[in-house]
Amino acid sequence: MPVRQDKIKVLFVCGKNTARSQMGEALLKFLGGDRFEVESAGLEAGEAINPLVIDVMKEIGIDISRNATKKVFDLYKAGRIYNYVIAVCDAVQAERCPIFPGVRKQIHWPLPDPASFTGSWEEKLQKTREVRDQMKAKIEEWIKTPENLI
Repeated sequence: MPVRQDKIKVLFVCGKNTARSQMGEALLKFLGGDRFEVESAGLEAGEAINPLVIDVMKEIGIDISRNATKKVFDLYKAGRIYNYVIAVCDAVQAERCPIFPGVRKQIHWPLPDPASFTGSWEEKLQKTREVRDQMKAKIEEWIKTPENLI
């Protein structure tokens, strides 16, 4: 009988859980298969997922339109345990993340916030695609490097 390995538990964190952390959660679930248990949360819970993010994720076949936003401190208070906490916000926000017990590693991938983008809808959509593609590349690199998953 094969030995069952526990899934690697990962939490993506950003400011309001409306864009970057939602993308990270969805992409790791998609790319990492059943190796990971993934959640996302924000320092605050935003009202709804950013429509730009919903659109660019649908472009690659991932529907996050029904996702709800969550607060990181609610997960912390609930006693959630993670192997990795990946902050995808700026350095100031990343410093405000709680330290979860048992975390093997805290990782910081600062990515631009789609909520801050200016220009036409198409220009903002293109910038959001770039963030999605940067996040996807970071996740692909991270999961294929075994020493990252120790």
